[in-house]
Amino acid sequence: MTRVHQEDFSTEQPEAQAAPRVPLAHGDQERAEDSRFSPRQGSQASERVSASDLDSSALMIERLRVRREFLYVAEGYAERRRLVVIQARRRAPPPRETLGLGFTATKKVGGSVVRNRARRRLREAARLLLPRFGVAGVDYVIVARQETGTAPWPRLLDDIEKALVSLRRRFISGDVAPAPVAGPSSPAKA
Repeated sequence: MTRVHQEDFSTEQPEAQAAPRVPLAHGDQERAEDSRFSPRQGSQASERVSASDLDSSALMIERLRVRREFLYVAEGYAERRRLVVIQARRRAPPPRETLGLGFTATKKVGGSVVRNRARRRLREAARLLLPRFGVAGVDYVIVARQETGTAPWPRLLDDIEKALVSLRRRFISGDVAPAPVAGPSSPAKA
C-alpha cells in the first residue's frame, strides 16, 4: 500500500473551466426576454372567501375535537347524501354566535391516505360553504363516505350544499331535534 504525503500534491491551482452548458427547457424558448419567471413558477393565488363576500354576519367556527362532542351531535339531525353525511344539533345552552365543526372518516372509506384526502376535501368544502349555509349556535359533523375522496369536486360541493340547506331549513323553522334514543329496552322476564 502506497502512502500519499502532502508533498506529493501539486500546489498549482487548476485552470478555470467553463460552466457546463445546460440547454433551456423546451417551454422557455417562447418566453419573453424581459420576463424573469415563467408563468407556472411560484405559488398560485388561493381563492379566499372573505366576510365581505359572504353574509355580513360572519360566523366564528370552532373545531369539535373530543369524542363526547361528536356523540352529542350524532343525536341530532342527519342529512344523508351519496358522498357525505352531515349531522347537526343545536349547541348546549347558552347559545353562542359560533358554530362547531368536526370531520370524521371511518376505515370503511379506505386506508389512512384515502381517509386523510377525504377529510382535507371536506375541510375545504366546509370552509367555502358553512359561512353561507351554517346556522349560528349549531354543531356540525361531516362524515366522509367511500367516494368522498375521489368524487368530482363540483359534485361533492353540491351534495354538501344541499345537505346544509336542508339542515338550515330545519333549524330556522324551529324544529326540535329528535329525542335521543335510550337504547333497546328488554321487558323483564318473570
